[in-house]
Amino acid sequence: MEIQNVSLMEPASSLDIYHSKTTVPLPGIVIIPGGSYKQIVERDTERVAITLAAQAFQTFVVRYPVLEQRSYSGAKRAIAQAFDYLTAHAAALDLDPARLGILGFSAGGQLAAAYSNQLGTKARFAGLGYPVIQPTIDQRMGVTTENVAALVTAQTPPTFVWGSVRDDVTPYQDHIAVYTAALARNRVPFELHEFSTGGHGLGLANYYTGIVNNQRTDEHMARWLPLFLDWLKQLESE
Repeated sequence: MEIQNVSLMEPASSLDIYHSKTTVPLPGIVIIPGGSYKQIVERDTERVAITLAAQAFQTFVVRYPVLEQRSYSGAKRAIAQAFDYLTAHAAALDLDPARLGILGFSAGGQLAAAYSNQLGTKARFAGLGYPVIQPTIDQRMGVTTENVAALVTAQTPPTFVWGSVRDDVTPYQDHIAVYTAALARNRVPFELHEFSTGGHGLGLANYYTGIVNNQRTDEHMARWLPLFLDWLKQLESE
């Protein structure tokens, strides 16, 4: 595997590339970490990318502006630039752009949803983990966002969503329920898993991410990943 970092045009933004040199183009997943714009959290970056690379995906992590340079609109521009770069360099990266999707966690889930609904999006599927959907925690994050559920249309790509009923940062009723209702109204194919255990900000929810996440793990919630991979297989078979 070749790992490289590419600067994006948006200030304080870059793209981590985990390139597996293969004999055939692979599907790709662009990962958007969480961190409430205060940081890019380690549990959502290379550990997720390497885990998915082991499942025959080309994987990428967008590092968007945080701390003093944090900006919701800037983060959205960085993600769009990342997708433009990847599709332009798909052949060199052994990437199949027709099977390129986005995966976001928490604040990154809101950004992933926003990009998946953008006119001309290059994301063919979206995965949203305990996502921020409405601007209910903007003050806490120090940014001005939007209700991304209002962006959903019939052109929104198939979407996989998961969270926990124990999540008190982005409670189900205020966030996931609002988004999946919009998907249903627009007849967008989606799959939802709301786990009875776990919580917010668990990443893969296993030991691999737990060791950089204050030992926070949950064996039951960790099942989101095999469920997500099975869902992607179903998409490819349709």
